[in-house]
Amino acid sequence: MTSSDLSSSSSSLARLNMELKVEDYTFCPTLSTAPGSANSFFLGGAGVRGLQIQDKFIKFTAIGVYLEEQKAISSLAVKWNGKSAEELTDSIEFFRDIVTGPFEKFIMVTMILPLTGQQYSDKVVENCVAAWKAMGIYTEAESKAVEEFIQVFKDETFPPGSSILFTQSSPALTVSIPNHIWNAVALDLDLVQGQLLHISL
Repeated sequence: MTSSDLSSSSSSLARLNMELKVEDYTFCPTLSTAPGSANSFFLGGAGVRGLQIQDKFIKFTAIGVYLEEQKAISSLAVKWNGKSAEELTDSIEFFRDIVTGPFEKFIMVTMILPLTGQQYSDKVVENCVAAWKAMGIYTEAESKAVEEFIQVFKDETFPPGSSILFTQSSPALTVSIPNHIWNAVALDLDLVQGQLLHISL
């Protein structure tokens, strides 16, 4: 899915107990825990992913990105404290720092339209691999991680309203889907970060 509308928000969302609504789906401001993690999280932003088909933007998924409550703000503030919301929203470097920052991330991907697991994983992998190759970091390790990722989703179907949950707790990625939880303890961190970049940029 080649276009996104991911709105940025600060930790004040969590402190003000504000939720974000994207299409028909609501993302709560905080999470006390997430699959594969014992930490609490706050909502960093939410939006849609979709595909431009002829003259119409078709929305496929609603996405909420959560950041580890205890570490994310202090980590990002070292470099970004004092910047305006507009400066942060327009900065690709800021989003990259979120992706690569030394704190946990939790992503909730909720289907607006039905997708098969293969449709979903193929598009994620396509975008991740393109980004890695552009950065010159696509190696055998990334290729192996991609194959693992594809295998997890190959027999799945996702009706509207169903969700895929990703928890990045370095160096592992926990993927929770309706039928099971997949713990990729040895998964290359680049796939985790590539997935976040695919969503965020």
